[in-house]
Amino acid sequence: MSLVGIPLLQTATPAPGTTGGGEEAAGATLATPVANFLAGLGVPPGIADVLGGAITFAVVLGAFYLVGRLFVVPLVDRVLESRGLDTHAKRPLRKITNVVVVFVGIAVGFGFAGYGDFLQSLATVAAAATLAIGFAMQDVIKNFVAGIFIFTDRPFRIGDWIEWDGNSGIVEDISFRVSRVRTFDNELLTVPNSQLTDGVIKNPVAKDTLRLQFLFGIGYGDDIEHATEIIVEEAERHPEILSDPAPSVRLTELGDSYVGLKSRVWIANPSRADFVKTRGEYVTNVKQRFDEEGIEIPFPQRDLSGNVELNTPPEAALGDD
Repeated sequence: MSLVGIPLLQTATPAPGTTGGGEEAAGATLATPVANFLAGLGVPPGIADVLGGAITFAVVLGAFYLVGRLFVVPLVDRVLESRGLDTHAKRPLRKITNVVVVFVGIAVGFGFAGYGDFLQSLATVAAAATLAIGFAMQDVIKNFVAGIFIFTDRPFRIGDWIEWDGNSGIVEDISFRVSRVRTFDNELLTVPNSQLTDGVIKNPVAKDTLRLQFLFGIGYGDDIEHATEIIVEEAERHPEILSDPAPSVRLTELGDSYVGLKSRVWIANPSRADFVKTRGEYVTNVKQRFDEEGIEIPFPQRDLSGNVELNTPPEAALGDD
């Protein structure tokens, strides 16, 4: 029927999975076309809505995961390489990137699938659980954050010789919670990362060169200039000791029984093994030259003076009857 040649509008019944009014249309999601497609295939409307949301969620999550693996993770790898991070440092950061990509994919997938109420409930539960876990795992979180600082600030690397709080050793492993250090007695120390970031860490091998110092003691009657020449000559003869910076010797102590001459020399590409080996050989060579030149390396002596009196008990003085 028509009025003045214009057909009358007729109200159509909404198809399964579609929205009927303005308020319902505002709540339409990406899952709606999927549900309509399934309904068109003969799937019951209720089941079509459920399957539409599930399929939409799976597709969005898969798309985010694929984009993350193809674009986000390689981009993060390039950024980490530009920062000069080691392979061991890049591995956990890459894992964190994958976790973030999956988490974002889940959140966006819930939104497109129309699971807004479920996502809100999940976020509330997750926030409460995070708060409770945070209080229970303060030390773990502290060490985790300290591990991130170690990876970013790079105060030391795997293979470096470090010293802290009276301990020393070679770094064998760095994780987000602990670091493992092998001592020079072949003991393995598992150190919480917070101990390595809260205190002072000495890294003797952080630079390309390292200065060695050793105090040589000579007698008060020995020639200081001659002893100084011997110390410098032996430093210049050693193949591992650098000529630039040049070796130097300074008189630093006047002890009870010796005159202290402190030698300062430099070595390149330092390591613990190089440090001990070079210093040992250098000191041995100086000692041999001192012996050949008649220069004494004194040792502490004590002179005792006075009288010694023996008190004899009266019984022993009387003797036996």
